[in-house]
Amino acid sequence: MSATTDAAVRRPGTAAPAAAGRGLLRRRRARLLLLLLLVLVAAAAALSVAVGSRGIGPGAVWQALTDPGARTEETVIIRELRVPRTAVGLMAGLSLGVAGALAQGHTRNPLGDPGLLGVTAGASLGVVLAIHLLGVGTPAGYVWFAFAGALVGTVLVFTLGSAGRGGASPVTLALAGAALSALFYALVRAVLVSDTDSLDAFRFWVVGSLAGRGPDVAWQVAPFVAAGLVLALLNAPALDLLGLGDDVARGLGQRVWPARLVGLGAVTLLCGAATAACGPIAFVGLVVPHVVRAFTGPAHRWLVPGSGLLGAALLLLADVVGRVVARPGELQVGIVLALLGAPFFIALIRRRRLAAT
Repeated sequence: MSATTDAAVRRPGTAAPAAAGRGLLRRRRARLLLLLLLVLVAAAAALSVAVGSRGIGPGAVWQALTDPGARTEETVIIRELRVPRTAVGLMAGLSLGVAGALAQGHTRNPLGDPGLLGVTAGASLGVVLAIHLLGVGTPAGYVWFAFAGALVGTVLVFTLGSAGRGGASPVTLALAGAALSALFYALVRAVLVSDTDSLDAFRFWVVGSLAGRGPDVAWQVAPFVAAGLVLALLNAPALDLLGLGDDVARGLGQRVWPARLVGLGAVTLLCGAATAACGPIAFVGLVVPHVVRAFTGPAHRWLVPGSGLLGAALLLLADVVGRVVARPGELQVGIVLALLGAPFFIALIRRRRLAAT
């Protein structure tokens, strides 16, 4: 008998303390990551308020935030433009990061994002119909129609994905989402081809931007974001069990159907609110959960809040970059994120391909 086997016989149960030690180390690392992400979000929010296409000194920024009686041109820009814009960006990034983690968990698809469940396509159809049929022309007016479209899209995806003997499953939900997204985008293109006025108004929304989002937009989406975050945190423990497979989850006492319903409801509220406020923004829901998962592991009690915080920081920083690189104009945040996210997406695919060989 080898020395290693003798040691294992003399010390039974040594594997359990080692596993517990690794679990403790991972929890400490996850807590540290969340703390660092909170600091990063605060720094990104400060930069979003202080930096823009027009240079404003730190003194004027501080005066605008601390002196309600000051009414200079700089203070008006800070209070009425940059602060609401930062608030909308913070909520949108938080929502997209959390929705991405939930979508990947429920579909068990590492390349999944909230758009896979038909939310983005439904919101786009709602906006283009509001422009075409009702003449809605402001971001504040788009919000309710985009959210209604996102809700309809998710309900249809869940209904189609639940049809049949097995009920809702990751595969059926993904297939239903892909099919309905293709249908919705076809309807969007049909409206745009038949109405050039809708095309002109729709293209400014669909590119994804925080420009022109005032306090009215922030207050409209805030209740939906708050409700979605509550549902997401409640759904996170169930995702750890669902990741083992529906049959195993049922054997461990998890009710699969209600868990899927709560998760899809959270994705609808979060992604619908973010899309309604800013337009379709790609890569945040796809990329952010992978970055956070590399530090926290698969446990969703850490992955969900970590993805939300990193999503908020990433969206705000991308918006700042867009305002700086194109002065005196600006580059929309959706374009900046696409330029940053595409190389990461390619690197992710290459890493998975190399890991599989």
